[in-house]
Amino acid sequence: MDLIIFDCDGVLVDSETIAIQVLVRELGPRLPGVDVARLVRDSAGMTTGAILELVEHQTRHQFPAGTLEQVNAATDQALDQQLEPLPGVVDALAEIPIQKAVASNSFLSRVQSSLRRAQLTEVFEDRVFAADMVAEPKPSPELYLLASKQLGVASKRCLVVEDSVTGVTAARLAGMTVIGFTGAGHVPVNQGERLRLVGAAAVIDHMAHLPELVNSWPAKVAGHGR
Repeated sequence: MDLIIFDCDGVLVDSETIAIQVLVRELGPRLPGVDVARLVRDSAGMTTGAILELVEHQTRHQFPAGTLEQVNAATDQALDQQLEPLPGVVDALAEIPIQKAVASNSFLSRVQSSLRRAQLTEVFEDRVFAADMVAEPKPSPELYLLASKQLGVASKRCLVVEDSVTGVTAARLAGMTVIGFTGAGHVPVNQGERLRLVGAAAVIDHMAHLPELVNSWPAKVAGHGR
């Protein structure tokens, strides 16, 4: 493999847990009597706008204008105060010699801010791709295809690390090989199996396992799973 592409939220930083907490806090008062936590618990990998549309569809409730902007502002504030890189991420990145990039369903400004807070900006430099750079975010393959094209690496030579069904689906549609990651705080039960079912070639539960797997690819992949 010539390029490894990381999702950001839930892979490099444990932001999904924070974002879901904000969603529950912000949407709960707008939906009295509704179990918002249940509705959003499997929203990892989705854009905030898509999550709000899903909740509106399931509850038949239309949020007032400005709700998306309010939720995003509250999320950014929470991330500013709480965000940290996931355990083992910094060491893992240092031990993987191939070119690295990020492809996230968040907007570019938030991804760059997350990387800056986690002190990972220098690792990825300008190799950062985000939802507002394409017409259709994940699960469309468009974001991963953009990264591949911009960096001049064929899809079949790209390895992707993803934590969500949405992200794995996008990467597989782009013709890339995927390692599923289940080490973040928001991971639902049986997530590893769910990622395998949509095409993850291997699944790991801690970043400490990533360098050996990547650096010996594909020898170590057969039967690999944690």
